[in-house]
Amino acid sequence: MTATGPAEDQFANYAAMHAYMAELVAGLRADPGTGLLGDVIRRHDDEITDEELIGFGNLLLIAGHETTSNMIALGTLTLLRHPDQLAAVRDDEDVATPAIEELLRSLSIVTYLDRRATTGLEIAGHRIAEGSWLSLSVLAANHDPALVGPDAGLDVRRKPVPHLAFGFGAQCLGQQLARIELKAALPALLRRFPALRLAVPFEQLEFRTVSPIHGVASLPVTW
Repeated sequence: MTATGPAEDQFANYAAMHAYMAELVAGLRADPGTGLLGDVIRRHDDEITDEELIGFGNLLLIAGHETTSNMIALGTLTLLRHPDQLAAVRDDEDVATPAIEELLRSLSIVTYLDRRATTGLEIAGHRIAEGSWLSLSVLAANHDPALVGPDAGLDVRRKPVPHLAFGFGAQCLGQQLARIELKAALPALLRRFPALRLAVPFEQLEFRTVSPIHGVASLPVTW
């Protein structure tokens, strides 16, 4: 998921991941076990090819795990820095749903979307030619005063707004699963560890700066 570095290294990493998933799929063909990919094999077997299963596995690993795990860590950090809002998420079940939407909007961990102009158009005085590729800032859109008003800061009680955390048009297929996971994980974590706090000063934390998915490199905590 590193967005920098030599192209050959990125291709080598992708090849290694593909090989890992191919080996996993081969094993599941012989013994499906109880996991999700094995369940797909049990239900569809000859209907689905190995390459399709490998692609499915890679998609789950990146889109279904990389995003949600970073969102849980970054959401925890954000709430730790807003103790009053943390308490509301921990103690009030009615706050959990708007809180998840607000964290998704505020953090916007998938920082940009790539789209291609299917026709010529003009945006804010800039002419975009048909066929041009655009990189759109999700973070800027989700903090636009036209969307949230003059105060775009975190407010877990904010009435949910139509944010772009899951894209626009072609949206994330797993967005409802992500919401379920976040709504389960964050309040449970805060209730299980009511004294949860950072184990290092905020200034010492390292953030992922060369990945299309925003997050922390690690989140040292204590309780």
